[in-house]
Amino acid sequence: MPEAEGDETALFYRDNAATYANRGRNAPTVRLDKFLARLKPGASVLELGCGGGQDSAYMLTKGFEVTPTDGSPELAAEATRLLNRKVEVVRFEDLCWREAFDGVWAEACLLHVPRADLPGVLARIRDALKGGGVFHASFKAGEAEGRDGLGRYYNYPSRDWLMRLFEDAGWMEIAMNEADGGGYDGKPTRWLHVAAVKPSSR
Repeated sequence: MPEAEGDETALFYRDNAATYANRGRNAPTVRLDKFLARLKPGASVLELGCGGGQDSAYMLTKGFEVTPTDGSPELAAEATRLLNRKVEVVRFEDLCWREAFDGVWAEACLLHVPRADLPGVLARIRDALKGGGVFHASFKAGEAEGRDGLGRYYNYPSRDWLMRLFEDAGWMEIAMNEADGGGYDGKPTRWLHVAAVKPSSR
């Protein structure tokens, strides 16, 4: 989570880590397979906001070199137990890798970044990727930032707002898909799934 320690979002994940990490979750297998198909076998992948670690576990079974991270110490501990490997606690604003990864997977995590901070976070993610590296992220669609019924902050972008953000941040081959689904709060949700590529010359 990107917000200050003690914020409701961080407190939610601290207090509900075990339940959240081990919930009945439909793995995004189709999106994962599409993302991984764009990478070479054994490529290096950074996962942001890994939660319980299930997506990292899937990528590891496919032979990829995965670095799982989460901004919540409690969720990182849950993922460490599942993966049987150390999961680092890394907050988005503290990302400092430089051209270290072939892909970055950020499923349902950047949606907690305050709108004003998103350009800087996207720049840090771009810096972490090698030239030509592939990026995936997903957001809950909306028109204005706010909080859900559980007190968690969401940036709730529209499709057009999010597309402009990625374009302004210098990403290439930006593709955005919309889909209806749900979330931990049980509410119907419109999702925006974004795929993009870091220019080779950056």
